[in-house]
Amino acid sequence: MSLFKARNWWSTILGEKEEFDHGCLCLANVDNSGNGQDKIIVGSFMGYLRIFSPHPTKTGDGAQAADMLLEVDLRDPVLQVEVGKFVSGTEMLHLAVLHSRKLCVYSVSGILGNVEHGNQYQMKLIYEHNLQRTACNMTYGPFGGVKGRDLICIQSIDGMLMVFEQESYAFGRFLPSFLLPGPLAYSSRTDSFITVSSCRQVESYKYQVLAFATDADKRQETDQQKLGSGKRLVVDWTLNIGEQALDICIVSFNQSASSVFVLGERNFFCLKDNGQIRFMKKLDWSPSCFLPYCSVSEGTINTLIGNHNSILHIYQDVTLKWATQLPHIPVAVRVGCLHDLKGVIVTLSDDGHLQCSYLGTDPSLFQAPNVESRELNYDELDVEMKELQKIIKDVNKSQGVWPVTEREDDLSVSVVVSPNFDSVSQATDVEVGTDLVPSVTVKVTLQNRVVLQKVKLSVCVQPPLELTCDQFTFEFMTPDLTRTASFSAYLKRSYTPSELEGKAVVSYSRPTGIPRVIQCKFRLPLKLICLPCQPSKTASHKVTIDTNKSPVSLLGLFPERYRIQSEQFEDLWLITSELILRLQEYFEKQGVKDFACSFSGSMPLQEYFELIDRHFELRMNGEKLEELLSERAVQFRAIQRRLLTRFKDKTPAPLQHLDTLLDGTYKQVIALADAVEENQGSLFQSFTRLKSATHLVILLIGLWQKLSADQIAILEAAFLPLQEDTQELGWEETVDAAISHLLKTCLSKSSKEQALNLNSQLSIPKDTSQLKKHITLLCDRLAKGGRLCLSTDAAAPQTMVMPGGCTTIPESDLEERSVEQDPTEQFTNHRHLTADTSRPGKRMGGLHRVRSDSLVSFCHTREHSVKLLVFQFLRPSPEPWCS
Repeated sequence: MSLFKARNWWSTILGEKEEFDHGCLCLANVDNSGNGQDKIIVGSFMGYLRIFSPHPTKTGDGAQAADMLLEVDLRDPVLQVEVGKFVSGTEMLHLAVLHSRKLCVYSVSGILGNVEHGNQYQMKLIYEHNLQRTACNMTYGPFGGVKGRDLICIQSIDGMLMVFEQESYAFGRFLPSFLLPGPLAYSSRTDSFITVSSCRQVESYKYQVLAFATDADKRQETDQQKLGSGKRLVVDWTLNIGEQALDICIVSFNQSASSVFVLGERNFFCLKDNGQIRFMKKLDWSPSCFLPYCSVSEGTINTLIGNHNSILHIYQDVTLKWATQLPHIPVAVRVGCLHDLKGVIVTLSDDGHLQCSYLGTDPSLFQAPNVESRELNYDELDVEMKELQKIIKDVNKSQGVWPVTEREDDLSVSVVVSPNFDSVSQATDVEVGTDLVPSVTVKVTLQNRVVLQKVKLSVCVQPPLELTCDQFTFEFMTPDLTRTASFSAYLKRSYTPSELEGKAVVSYSRPTGIPRVIQCKFRLPLKLICLPCQPSKTASHKVTIDTNKSPVSLLGLFPERYRIQSEQFEDLWLITSELILRLQEYFEKQGVKDFACSFSGSMPLQEYFELIDRHFELRMNGEKLEELLSERAVQFRAIQRRLLTRFKDKTPAPLQHLDTLLDGTYKQVIALADAVEENQGSLFQSFTRLKSATHLVILLIGLWQKLSADQIAILEAAFLPLQEDTQELGWEETVDAAISHLLKTCLSKSSKEQALNLNSQLSIPKDTSQLKKHITLLCDRLAKGGRLCLSTDAAAPQTMVMPGGCTTIPESDLEERSVEQDPTEQFTNHRHLTADTSRPGKRMGGLHRVRSDSLVSFCHTREHSVKLLVFQFLRPSPEPWCS
């Protein structure tokens, strides 16, 4: 990206839906005016010819009516325009216009106007040549060393050079071994035509050789032979540049030397008269046009090169001297003298953006006023500073620096989730193994009380939940407007999300310019991710929740307790959370204020640790795959360098199976890249499952120890510190550091533990044994009466007895080793929790394959009866969806 932009001196847009190319632009004193000022001549493929003489009243003005001298519809596509001495008997400049089947030469003249309309310009046809072949491009010059006039050479599509000596046709010659036409230029010093053939080589042909070449048989030539016959030419010199050329230009240093400049697709060449390379420059971008011109430094050439990044580069030989940003991609560039301003750069884009610009920067005319000098009173400054700090402190206490709550005087936000599914599902590109994935409509309503502009609404949900649209922009030009944003939510992939909550965040700026943010939460229905299914009498995982009130059922009252069971441990979270939420809502409607849930079972740490190990295994697999991919990439580049050295060698040596090794390494790189991508998808899914299980463990700990909302918030901050998991900063090391901090502060048993220093640098651990030991120790400290707080002085006496036969965790080194052997034995011997380990997940290629038949159920039991309400995650079913 350029640091400086081209300073716009004058610009205009030509026509509508017209197309232009590098031959459609020319700068010259085409009307032969006495002041010698250049005019801008532009032709288009639509057949329009326009001549401009810019006269901006101030820099940056657009085109005025008086700036266009002439506009003519020639009715044929204009391929190229040139200005030269094309009429015999005079050295006045005339305009040559090349059409596909015609060459026309015009005179342009102006008539001095006596009224306010100004001068009048007209274009008169001097002569024209009808071409028997379709033209491609042309060049002109004093062919053969003629004085005071220019001849024209036209290259046809089929490779014939047609030379016109002004009003008469001279001869035509076919280029040898021709396939496609290339750029064409004429060198007056060597009297040669230079082009680039389809063989990707620069070729030079002497004019004398072209002129003296005769047809095969003049005496018996027919019209057909005139079109196709001709003697094969002998090339003067050739140079293979290895790429197609975009343009050729010839510039003379002085009368004794000239240079041939060739712009390739990736390189820029400067050649001597005999075809030897003077220098070349490899370009790091794709060029679009160029223009060499003489430099102020003796013996050097400056070159303007435009590229497809809308940047104009200025080189002095091969040294980059300047780079400037253009508002368009140039296809043609010229330099001229306009309105007594020398060195104006004129650029033309393919869609007709014509601009005159100059390099450099505009001087700043602003001058800072003089400041009154006075002595500073530091005592008064201290008093004023204290007052300002007090005001800032009061404002921060009242509303915060970046408030995320609703302001009644600015904007109100409300979210409504439809209780029913959409009649036509809006789910697209889903990866769930069922024929129909439902969607629900969510409506966000915004109502303003003041004028607000560019209000942005962003909505987010937890993956694999997906939204049909998550970004909205509104304009509230008048007060008391109501705007509604509607979108649908659905399940995209075949695993359960960690949360059903979503957030709608609105950002805006008050009329005073102060930024504000409003956040509103909503909850998606459970039925969006669940299907009804048949009851299951057995399940791998079960959690029992006790209540201090009589249980409630959709059909009646449940006796004693609720049981939630599932084939996948992490799937228990959403059902358990939904059950507790609905129970609380039910008893609130009944007017019961002391309703509470509790958990008297053992902590399901073994199942939780299996998910941690699974997640950590995928992280290690990802690290190994990335290391292998890096090694193979280094090997691939090394083989490429060796092959390139062999290919560049003048005496080629055997490849010694380097090509086979290159192909095999390439296949390994592709396979490893696919494996890394697949592992990243599995890691993301595993992290979502781990977050669900973590939510469940935090919920059970809170019910087990009857923790307050503040204590649960501390647990959530310790166990759920990351929204995304990366190789650089992962869940295991972050959670281990947070739990270790809790164990040495608020949950410490002695001052000796509080004095321990933790490692400030987080790095991926070798295994998860230390993390699992710390989680088990955390549960033990909470069971003994420890309480979570942010103060290190609030360590409570640990006298509470562990429920359900759980034993305490020792603190000595010998006892710690016993904990490391099986850190979950003491939390699994309870009759309300059963874990079926007879059906482990299948392992394939070092990765777990998770079973897809996850069942989650509510159940209530009596002495002689069992009733089940069962939900199935991500399974097709003929029954309708329900909650």
